[in-house]
Amino acid sequence: SPMPNAPQIVAVLLLFTSAPPVVTNSQQAPSQPACAASEHRQFDFWIGRWEVKRPDGRVAGTNVIRREHGGCVLIESWTGAGGMTGSSVNAYNPVTKRWHQTWADSSGTLLLIDGEWREGALRLAGEMFGPQGRQQTRITWTPLSGGRLRQMWETSGDEGRTWRTAFDGLY
Repeated sequence: SPMPNAPQIVAVLLLFTSAPPVVTNSQQAPSQPACAASEHRQFDFWIGRWEVKRPDGRVAGTNVIRREHGGCVLIESWTGAGGMTGSSVNAYNPVTKRWHQTWADSSGTLLLIDGEWREGALRLAGEMFGPQGRQQTRITWTPLSGGRLRQMWETSGDEGRTWRTAFDGLY
């Protein structure tokens, strides 16, 4: 036998499926760009097309850093002189007031670091996972005169008791 309330159930279903979409504030255009605060510009000195050299003058590789996604993200595209490639995504987190970088490359390395602008440099630290296992890592980007910069990358396999230079690049 048919259900006694079937017409009412159909009417309720039609009501829910024919309702107009709800417009929320997140769908409206913001009054100012989402990443307009000056902190989002702290890493702008890294933007550009670079030939990166080691301290002895040998070419380490090329790096292209560009701003994307409405100015909220820096994207890095690295090509090493030996053919290794890698990319990073860099963004300022306004809640924690820290920068975050996620790096991955053709050697299988994954880098998860964060930090802040301090003492005239951007300093990020965290963990690296790859062929060498899990290591502590820290990278400092320091602006230099004439629009140049230095990137110093250090790693530790003993929980930060000792550090070795993994990469020293002059841009």
